[in-house]
Amino acid sequence: MGIRTGLVQLPLHAGKTPGWLFRRMVRLARAVLGHIVAEYGPQEVLRRLSDPFWFQALGCVLGFDWHSSGLTTTTTGAIKEALKGVERDLGLRACGGKGAASRRTPQEITLASEALGRDPRPLIYSSRMSAKVDSAALQDGYQLYHHTFFFTDQGAWAVVQQGMRPSDGTARRYHWLSEQLPSFVNEPHAAVCCDEVGPVLNLVAQESEPVRQHSLELATTPDREAANLVNRLPTLVLPERHILLPSDIHPQYLRKILLKTYEAQPQNFEELLGMAGVGPKTLRALALLSELIYGTPVSTRDPARFSFAHGGKDRTPYPLDRETYDRSIEVLSAALDRARLERSEKVEALKRLAGFRTRVGS
Repeated sequence: MGIRTGLVQLPLHAGKTPGWLFRRMVRLARAVLGHIVAEYGPQEVLRRLSDPFWFQALGCVLGFDWHSSGLTTTTTGAIKEALKGVERDLGLRACGGKGAASRRTPQEITLASEALGRDPRPLIYSSRMSAKVDSAALQDGYQLYHHTFFFTDQGAWAVVQQGMRPSDGTARRYHWLSEQLPSFVNEPHAAVCCDEVGPVLNLVAQESEPVRQHSLELATTPDREAANLVNRLPTLVLPERHILLPSDIHPQYLRKILLKTYEAQPQNFEELLGMAGVGPKTLRALALLSELIYGTPVSTRDPARFSFAHGGKDRTPYPLDRETYDRSIEVLSAALDRARLERSEKVEALKRLAGFRTRVGS
């Protein structure tokens, strides 16, 4: 399963990364990842990518402004490009991306898993559910448009995905990590890196557990019985503390989806959430019915709660210094080569020592 480790809210910025900068980003990202894997292993890369502050700092080191939404898509793109050709050496893979690339994530996971001789289905499920939670179970007004899925050869994974809210020109980033918490639907985040932006519909909050249970109960109730419950409801008068509205209940649509969920009989809320056709509108309606029928209010708590090394892409706070950037790549690459050499020399020394001990003992 997975744990979401944080969210970041960013202003939307237009523009495209110049080719000369992106090529440098790829080289520097490869050097940084190589150092981390050499010292701590590929799992540590996932942990750091799932840390919103570390990820933001990495983007700044690669040449982006701390407040730029483009940092997410370009940094993950540079990392994905940096891993090409060295996946087996580093034991790390990257799939997905922005827009149409995000929809190719399952196919890319399958190809990478087949090369490793692994079953791709658990990873595909993790990719799909992390996106489903942040687009349907957590309704904060941001529409996902970017999804990058990282995983190790051993099957550990991390997700960096981003949603957009054009109404106020902001984007929000979601981080996931496949450690610690064995649930997609109960407090899947461990860190928050954004100011609150107002009430949301948070069905993955701990305090929403009764709503999840009652929503599942309603979804597995014969549609006629559920319709009768709706018809017996008094006039709907809702508090202003959250975004649920009476207009969220459309009897014809609700009966259609309830018939589908009743036939499927999901065993828990996670299975309900994972069903095709069960999206934000269905979950809003079930949450509202849960409150009206059972008196269990849904949580409206928003789970959302940086350094320059080389300058910024749009000359903020100062123009990007190409000379310093290139020198950083050279220093890191040289250090990585030395580390590999030292490591190989140590291995050879240990082999010689083992051979010497064998000869002495014989």
